[in-house]
Amino acid sequence: MLQENPNLAVQPDFTLQEHQLSCQQLVNDGFTNEQAIRSLAALWTLANNADKEHWNFRQERLQGVREREEEEEEEQCQQLHRDEEEAARLEDRKRNKNKYAPLVRGKVPSDPTILPAQYAMQKLKAGDYCELHYFTNRGLEDAKLASLVAEPDALVMLPSSEGLHSWIPAAGVKDLKAAPVVQDENLSWEEFNEAVPRMITLMWLHDWPEDRVNMHIQF
Repeated sequence: MLQENPNLAVQPDFTLQEHQLSCQQLVNDGFTNEQAIRSLAALWTLANNADKEHWNFRQERLQGVREREEEEEEEQCQQLHRDEEEAARLEDRKRNKNKYAPLVRGKVPSDPTILPAQYAMQKLKAGDYCELHYFTNRGLEDAKLASLVAEPDALVMLPSSEGLHSWIPAAGVKDLKAAPVVQDENLSWEEFNEAVPRMITLMWLHDWPEDRVNMHIQF
């Protein structure tokens, strides 16, 4: 196997003393000295051309192998990235199962920005059931008043769905001393119409699945 690039090889000078023996053998066979030198040069050229062809073919194959390896490595990196994204989606589905329950479709409402109680926001973020009361005018007013008197940096320790305890903002926990929550079935039509569009807007903001949001819209 060739170790050096024959394309870079330089034809020897066959008139030198180191090639005298090869020339003499041709002279003994009836060649003149000049004919012997030209013959040695021609034979070297033929051999060098053959070496060039083998070398170039081998380099093309090696280049093809390198390109395939690079493509495979790139595909592996992309697949790893896709797997990580899919694992993150599955973990979110596992933690927030309520957000991904299959439901029917409907139209999308619109509503200006609203600020319900942090407790209600935490429930929506987790994909859990949350009473419509928190999104009525009365519920928003209660949330506004509570935010004016609450300690902004207060924390409470609560168990998570995995059984582990963690510190969370006190504003995100239902205040037992707050005004009573009106159950959905006891809301007036006016309150119902206040709450539903606001709740749906926040569901979109918290990346609820489309079919889940559309179920509330159609309802």
